[in-house]
Amino acid sequence: MERIVSEEETIEDNFEQNIRPNSLEEYIGQSEVKENLSIFIKAAKLRDEPLDHVLLYGPPGLGKTTLAFIIANELGSNIKIASGPSIEKSGDLAAVLSNLEQGDVLFIDEIHRIPRFVEEILYPAMEDFTLQIVVGTDSSSRSIKIDLPPFTLVGATTRAGDLTSPLRDRFGIINKLNYYTEDELKKIAIRTSKVLNCPIDEDAALELARRSRGTPRICNRLFKRVRDFALVMGDGKINLDITKHALDKLKVDELGLDETDYHLLKSIIEKFNGGPVGIEAIASSIGEEQTTIEDVYEPYLLQIGLLKRTTRGRMVTEKAYKHLGIPYKENK
Repeated sequence: MERIVSEEETIEDNFEQNIRPNSLEEYIGQSEVKENLSIFIKAAKLRDEPLDHVLLYGPPGLGKTTLAFIIANELGSNIKIASGPSIEKSGDLAAVLSNLEQGDVLFIDEIHRIPRFVEEILYPAMEDFTLQIVVGTDSSSRSIKIDLPPFTLVGATTRAGDLTSPLRDRFGIINKLNYYTEDELKKIAIRTSKVLNCPIDEDAALELARRSRGTPRICNRLFKRVRDFALVMGDGKINLDITKHALDKLKVDELGLDETDYHLLKSIIEKFNGGPVGIEAIASSIGEEQTTIEDVYEPYLLQIGLLKRTTRGRMVTEKAYKHLGIPYKENK
């Protein structure tokens, strides 16, 4: 079953392309990132040079892909899209790079998943706009150098720590995206309501924001589901009562936690006495991939103080016990 508050992209998320802002001015949140990018983009255009390569990192669903499209729009350039998992061999990356045109923006999502031996092709491409390909085998092999048109690489990752130092050092602009405030998410919900022509009361937008885990993608996804309830149970306008009823039915609580979060926290409490426990044991106990826990569930639980990391493993906090309604017993 699809997780209603999952930050991962799905086919259903095509609707997000319709509500995606097209400029930095329209983009809500990440104020410092926007201000800096605006300066860098204007300076690059004044010099008539490509923008320095940009690395965007942070938890999923915070707008990295949207920012990549906005960068291309602000530069007046075309955007070419690739993803780390789809680049399995040198030829895959060479094909992407050789199709670039002057001033293009190349967006590589999950850039940390590019194999190390393939990554080396990126170094000269990013530094000198050249593509070096080895053809032939062993004794008859030779290197061919191909000049590339100047371009801007925008890399996105949820795991900046997995990037190699040589690759990270070749990005001139590095920005971390942080979780959004309730006020910012409220503005996003109201903007979405206008784009989709589905009115929403301000207090309903705030309630939606509170349960969106600080993540715009989740806010928009929950908006869609609440809109369904408003259409069937009311006159199509989203009010506070319908919003609360819909989110309760979806089992998304006032902190934005869903059944998966409850399962994770309760497993640590019931099976491991609240921790500390290693991430591998947690993954086995709830039947999830370790990377999924680290990328999707854990960052928000750490952010709001329900989980903490120690040198010995993960521990559930006293705040989590209180939220779950379980008597707290300090684990020494």
